[in-house]
Amino acid sequence: MLRPEYPIRTERLDLRPFVPEDHADVLAFRSRADVARYLLTGRLGPDEVRELLRKAAGRTALRREGDELALAVVERATGRVIGDVVLVWRSADHMTGEIGYVFHPEVQGRGYATEAAQAVLALGFDQLGLHRIIGRCDARNTASARVLERLGMRQEAHFVENERIKGEWTDELVYALLAREWRKMNQPPA
Repeated sequence: MLRPEYPIRTERLDLRPFVPEDHADVLAFRSRADVARYLLTGRLGPDEVRELLRKAAGRTALRREGDELALAVVERATGRVIGDVVLVWRSADHMTGEIGYVFHPEVQGRGYATEAAQAVLALGFDQLGLHRIIGRCDARNTASARVLERLGMRQEAHFVENERIKGEWTDELVYALLAREWRKMNQPPA
């Protein structure tokens, strides 16, 4: 089981459970066509964001396989929610998880997605004791693929036209990282 202490602080970010007051910030990026382009869901309106926040507010611990942490990513300097990250506990037997993230395009290119995802990987490997964590993305989403690569994940699969998203067949990339690889990357220099 994993019940983190919040907020989870990185150099520039706070990761914490969603609250209803996050509505305007989340709507600002989840309602955009360029954000929804590579997601399974479409653009979200005000009511859909309210429902997303309601559901996400209860996803603050991993108690059993299938549970999901859904966290707001807050830029500490501004106090604004600039994205969200998730950690899903995929299998207890195989000790596997999955990460995901969505960020406001206005903050892309600043390393925020990598910084937040590293914190989530640390939760999965260091606190939950997972053996393997994957990340998946639409193959056209090169920015997301670069984040997974910066995290030290290796591309293990390129599925061709395996999903139909918004009426279009799309390719999917799957990246993965093992706990031993995580520990090696994050050991202090000798």
